Amino acid sequence: MRRRAMTDRDPLYRRHRFPAEVIAHAVWLYLRFPLSLRIVEDMLAARGIIVSHQTVRLWADEFGRHFANDIRRRSRGRLGNKWHLDEAIISIQGKKHLLWRAVDQDGLFWRCWCKAAAIPRRTNA
Repeated sequence: MRRRAMTDRDPLYRRHRFPAEVIAHAVWLYLRFPLSLRIVEDMLAARGIIVSHQTVRLWADEFGRHFANDIRRRSRGRLGNKWHLDEAIISIQGKKHLLWRAVDQDGLFWRCWCKAAAIPRRTNA
């Protein structure tokens, strides 16, 4: 009877060349901080991991949603007690709208609102 090698991997990372820790770290760097794909590529290269920026993008597309769902599932019912409300003016079909986004102290998205803006026009005085 043959024994199986101790290299069993998480089925989520099946058919990937790099270990799960490398993939998770690359996706975390890209999604958590305002870094470009090429900067993530350079940061991994500094640690001896040679991977292209295109691979990091594919990993972020493939695993990003899974990681976000895991974070939401773990934090359900434990949202922070400090909230931040971001406001932005956007244009939709040429009309100005106000966009509000509520996040907690850990950056977890809670809710988003969009409303037609009543923005006064500036007059030259």
